[in-house]
Amino acid sequence: MDRGLYIAASGMLSEMARQDLLANDLANASTPGYKADRAEQRSFADVLLSNTRTGAPVGPIGTGSAIVKQGTDLSGAPLKDTGEPLDFAIAGDGFFAVRTPQGQRFTRNGSFQTAANGQLTDQLGNAVLDKQGQPITVGADGTVAPASLGVFAVTGPRKAGDNLFTGTAAGQATGQARSGALEDSGVDPARAMIDMIASLRAFESGQKAIQTIDATLDQAATKVGSTA
Repeated sequence: MDRGLYIAASGMLSEMARQDLLANDLANASTPGYKADRAEQRSFADVLLSNTRTGAPVGPIGTGSAIVKQGTDLSGAPLKDTGEPLDFAIAGDGFFAVRTPQGQRFTRNGSFQTAANGQLTDQLGNAVLDKQGQPITVGADGTVAPASLGVFAVTGPRKAGDNLFTGTAAGQATGQARSGALEDSGVDPARAMIDMIASLRAFESGQKAIQTIDATLDQAATKVGSTA
């Protein structure tokens, strides 16, 4: 089988993985506290080609590429004032903690609300936790003191869906909760669109390479063999 088919196909698979990440980022461009994903791509080891008759080196050829690492950019985003008493943002490092059916999870999305039982919850109904890891009760005036929210340092944060992270709480973080504000999404829509277009162009290049190789192989199989 022609090596070029494998090289082009591996590149297309890498770009498909990048496009999935970029599409998810774009879908969350307005989600408070969302953190963008990054994909690290690397080529496989080159193969040195040589002339089969003389043995003289021709040069290296790549053997394809693959996504070797996917990570999340946890850099802080700007805070914007909302005036809503149950909106909270973290100025600095750290995560809010919430209690979910799957256990404790962490988030930077401080768009909270009051549940029927008077507790402070996130948009999914998960109880927001204080510094001692206990649910927080909303005051009679409909407010919560920012200092009562737990802002935790998290070791090994990994996305778990719904803008939540898994990880291990490692004490209080240096960041401070601020009421009446939300953290912007960490996605730069303009950059994400440019990256998406570049990825689509790379994917199309792989398609064209495969079509060209396929046509060449077809010519070799049907025309060259029939030449008198």
